[in-house]
Amino acid sequence: MKLSGKVALITGGSRGIGFAIAKTLSENGASVVITSKNSEKLNIAKSKISNSFGITCDIKKTNEVKNVVDETIKKFGRLDILVNNAGIFPKIKKLHEIDENEWDEVLDVNLTGQFRFTKEAIPHLQKTSGCIINISSDAGLKAYQGFNADAYSATKAALIVLTKCWALEYAKDKIRVNCICPGVVDTDMTKPFLKNQKDIEFMNNEHPLGRIGQPEEIGKAVLYFVSDDASWVTGSILTVDGGESIK
Repeated sequence: MKLSGKVALITGGSRGIGFAIAKTLSENGASVVITSKNSEKLNIAKSKISNSFGITCDIKKTNEVKNVVDETIKKFGRLDILVNNAGIFPKIKKLHEIDENEWDEVLDVNLTGQFRFTKEAIPHLQKTSGCIINISSDAGLKAYQGFNADAYSATKAALIVLTKCWALEYAKDKIRVNCICPGVVDTDMTKPFLKNQKDIEFMNNEHPLGRIGQPEEIGKAVLYFVSDDASWVTGSILTVDGGESIK
């Protein structure tokens, strides 16, 4: 058990990549705390993950974020791992078509939300020499033709830079901060783009390895970063995208 005795907090852990991460960490000995705005989905997820504790949370509300961290410490007495996974994907539009409220919401959830959780978690991670994993995207690494979700790409690119900034800032506390950039992964978020076999084949062919990813593959990458296998790794950006970003 690589994570025996560790406590991990995964935002947006009720489905998709977040759920796979929580399940992987639990299977490797960690007690996991998962968050979601949807209490029904949260309860379903908890029932499928051993050693799990769920807390409803709107990542846009500072008081609810603080409550999640407080409740985690109250229940487990420590925090070793924070996985900033929660995020939203807006409708794909060109810049001049994006409403300012849409722009603000994506930034609030995908970027400021990560700031809120990290800020609240840091004092506890300082005590355990813990680690932070930011889930970004290969959309934060390069521009894609026909993929004009500007706000989404902007937040994911910013999260990559923040990973490096936080890694430097908290290295003295032995807090490791790393980032994973998935390609297209088979989740509820990507299903609208995979409506039929033609769409699936197109997306598979976009990835040099010939297929889209599975959530469990991101979970395994997170496991590496949060385990002692990566004890000398911080500020790293790992692409897990079937080679898509190197095209």
